[in-house]
Amino acid sequence: MIRAILATLFTIILLVIGAFLVFFAIRQSINKKKGYYEAKPTKKTFVILGTAFASVFVLNLIVPASFHQVETGTVAVVRHLGKIEGMRTPGTYFDLYMTKSYEIYDTKVQQDQIRTSAYSKDGQTMDLEVFLQYQVQVENIMKIATEYGNLEALQARIETVTIEKTKAVMSSAEAMTIVQNRSTFSNDVSTAVREGISDDYYVNVKDVVLTNIDFTAEFEKSVEDKVIAEQEKQAAITRAEAELEVAKLEAQTKIAAAEGNAEAQKILAQAAAEAETSKIIELSRSLGYEVEVKYIYLTTVTVEKSNGDYSISKTESEEVSKQTETTSIVNTTEGEINVKTTTVYSLSASKYTIDTSTGPGIAQFKNLVEDYLKYLAYLESWDGKLPEVVAGDDAISIIVPNN
Repeated sequence: MIRAILATLFTIILLVIGAFLVFFAIRQSINKKKGYYEAKPTKKTFVILGTAFASVFVLNLIVPASFHQVETGTVAVVRHLGKIEGMRTPGTYFDLYMTKSYEIYDTKVQQDQIRTSAYSKDGQTMDLEVFLQYQVQVENIMKIATEYGNLEALQARIETVTIEKTKAVMSSAEAMTIVQNRSTFSNDVSTAVREGISDDYYVNVKDVVLTNIDFTAEFEKSVEDKVIAEQEKQAAITRAEAELEVAKLEAQTKIAAAEGNAEAQKILAQAAAEAETSKIIELSRSLGYEVEVKYIYLTTVTVEKSNGDYSISKTESEEVSKQTETTSIVNTTEGEINVKTTTVYSLSASKYTIDTSTGPGIAQFKNLVEDYLKYLAYLESWDGKLPEVVAGDDAISIIVPNN
């Protein structure tokens, strides 16, 4: 900016001095034509103006060009007659341009999109694109200037290292593995490039990302076909698994139904047995047998402790009359251990004792039970034919068809 301002100022001064020189030259010419000539003052004026013009012209060539401005985000390496003299941070400096030169280095974060090609382990061609961000180390700018000459040469070397490391990583695996694990290979490339750009390059690597991997159209088509085939395979497996689950559910439903039927049959059989037992007992009483009834109660005590201990105890007792069924829960503590005791008192069974010494006697009782059971068996297989009843004077005969 200062250089431009000074150049503009000196140019205006030169134009003004030049205008005066032209003015006095024209004036001298007019005076000669009119016959009078002021030679001495005019000559002195020309000398002064000419000297001023020459001086300003020389200053215009030297002064503006010797002002150097280093912008924010850059530094300058100063060379004196070609030899590195020092470094300039952002600001404005005056150094004679004929002996000192400024080389500007960008210290902002550099972004580079690097494109290259490589071969996978199985010979597939890949077009790769790597995004690289780095920043030069300001304190080592003079080393960069000494060892690499300029920033462009350093950038070219960094790009070369990035390409070499990227190719080395990508050529270590087969193409299908790369397709299936793109993110993993991006991380591997980042690690390899960071390690490859050592301290000798005097830059800080900010980011390395493998942004794109392109294979040939033929390989991409084969990958697509393989993916479709795999999807169809997975779909077939999913359908088969779904059908298997349906079959399992149907089988479980049938098993549950069968178990339910079996349980129902068991309950019916138990109810029938209880009913028939009640009938036998009532029949025994009607024939004069004495029947004693006792009720069996089950007491179940469950003890649960907070330390994980668990125990169950069961006891039975006979009562001559029905008792009230109860459930009680008691919470106690044993030191720091909580104890929960649950006691359940419930009717377990009814016990009937038939005294065969009373009534018609034990032989008659056995015959009674046997005949009654035969009668029950007959009822289960009855085909609809009724027994034949024959009445006589002293007795009634019942003839039961034999099935």
